[in-house]
Amino acid sequence: MKSTARTYTLTSSQKMMIFVLSMSLYGLSNMFTELIPKLQLGPLELSVEYFAFIPLTLCILFHPFYAAVGAALGEVIFGELMLGQFGGLGELEKFLTFSLAMYIAGRMVSDPRNRMQVGAAAIVGVGIHQLCSTLVDIGKVWIGVEEFEAVPGLAESVVLIEGVSFLNTMIVSGTLFALLPTLYLVPRLYGKIEPLLGIRPREATTRYESVKVWTPKLMIGGVILALLAFGAESLSETDWNFGEWDSGLADRLGSGAIWLSIAIAAVIAVVIILIMRARKKRSGNDGSAETVPYA
Repeated sequence: MKSTARTYTLTSSQKMMIFVLSMSLYGLSNMFTELIPKLQLGPLELSVEYFAFIPLTLCILFHPFYAAVGAALGEVIFGELMLGQFGGLGELEKFLTFSLAMYIAGRMVSDPRNRMQVGAAAIVGVGIHQLCSTLVDIGKVWIGVEEFEAVPGLAESVVLIEGVSFLNTMIVSGTLFALLPTLYLVPRLYGKIEPLLGIRPREATTRYESVKVWTPKLMIGGVILALLAFGAESLSETDWNFGEWDSGLADRLGSGAIWLSIAIAAVIAVVIILIMRARKKRSGNDGSAETVPYA
């Protein structure tokens, strides 16, 4: 029987718009998390690590590769470079693990209207990222490139401490700022935001032009990226950490540096949205057909 699946393709301008939109929106949200105070409950610290629902929503509605890489780069640009600092090789670990997690989450959803798929993707996406980060932190202590810092009130076990941190992040950021907002936004934005880019909404029969999710090729690639992330993070704790710099801008401006980064990210996001609206309006006025991202 002939397959009815259609390949999901995008033009270069559509790819760039998705990339920049994801980069600016997630970079903007990442700066706001810096302003949210942390709550200390004994040895436990409750904090909002990130607003993962933004890249998750974009990865599910659009092509996950460009949305995932754009979000990861947005954190580096607006969360590091715009503040006048850069962590060197340590930033590569964040970039690789976050991109991989968001990409897999986006690829898990074949029908954005299916809440079961959307919910599972949100939990798996955050879970993969946090699990990779937890294993990297444990590995650095075990191989001796980072000293173990015990938390008062908890047993002096790096596995226990990292495990508690993992559960804390999954409950706070994974549920409140990933699962619930994603479940709310994806079905409501589906079919409404895609036409702004001239893209027809994805359907259950849509397939990407790259490999399918959970194939050996993707799994092997994920393991390789995770190992590269671990290697980069381990080297960042040694004298081999190159590329690290700090201009002192954040120290001089304080919270003003964060607001400056927020303003720049907001301007970029607004410009992209205005361009998208103008493109749709122009397309409607000249009677041209909507771009069909299928082949």
